[in-house]
Amino acid sequence: MQATGSTQTVSTAAQISRRSVPDAKADAASRRTVNIALAANGTIAVAKLAAGLMTGSSAMLAETAHSIADTVNQAFLRVSLSLGAEQPTPDHPFGHGQERFLWTLMAAVGMFLAGAAFAVGYGAYELLRPSNESSSYLPAYAVLAVSFAAEGTSWMRARRQTLLEAHEASRPVIEYVRTSRDPNVKMVLLEDTAALAGILIAAAGLALHQITGASQWDSGAAVLIGVMLMLVALRIARDSRHLLLGAAALPDEREAVERVIAQHPGIADVHELLTLVLGPKALLVAARVDLRDDLAGSDVEQISNEIEEQIRDAVADVTEVFLDPTPPRG
Repeated sequence: MQATGSTQTVSTAAQISRRSVPDAKADAASRRTVNIALAANGTIAVAKLAAGLMTGSSAMLAETAHSIADTVNQAFLRVSLSLGAEQPTPDHPFGHGQERFLWTLMAAVGMFLAGAAFAVGYGAYELLRPSNESSSYLPAYAVLAVSFAAEGTSWMRARRQTLLEAHEASRPVIEYVRTSRDPNVKMVLLEDTAALAGILIAAAGLALHQITGASQWDSGAAVLIGVMLMLVALRIARDSRHLLLGAAALPDEREAVERVIAQHPGIADVHELLTLVLGPKALLVAARVDLRDDLAGSDVEQISNEIEEQIRDAVADVTEVFLDPTPPRG
């Protein structure tokens, strides 16, 4: 930790060596989750495309766009995991953790375009030119059944990881998903949930088309799938934007940090506390404090080290701590 305003001097190399990089164990779990989703979505996209071309179903083609978007998104997330794990450098002394947020934002943009430009656009086009032609529905139903099983496997993997991380964070699952700074598991979980819902919508549209002979059911299902994609993309984009624009730690994390500093016997007062998200599992803490007036100059470094250790114990994601000690004001 650095105590500004004291005589402590730390070389640039020593400062960088303390910068955290993503936890290898947590990263490995995220990689497995993303890899499973990537493989599942890539396989499903090919199968849906074949079934869509064979049946001419608007809903199946919309689901193809959905799976292609999901596949590209998982590829983006996989890239972000590799780039985010790079070691800090003098030009990027706090590491590359925000790569995760940037690539997630790009994935959300791609998902929105897939939903708006193709699923909604093509579905609306087919609604305006209904057709009474029909073909065999069996290939579409078979692909949807296989897709549901594959997406369900990926969803279960993401759900297990989310439950584990929520337990480790001592938070309810819904609250953890809402507040988590890790974009990978959140995105896979939301994407797979939307994918399962999209498959059910496509199946319903196909069944109603088959029963009534009206193609509007199929086209309407395509539009509904597209709107759902857009809503999920907007949610993910909003979260990514918030984290990219210099988000602070969560309120309970800030309260815990301030409590640790204020309760230390060497601190007279906490004037200002600033926090900044550096990555999914990385927080910077900077505080302007008053030290007790009976402290010797040699005590500053010891107090700083004690506070850093206590802050890390209170909030595990804290990786950088800076204190600005100023004399008490009369």
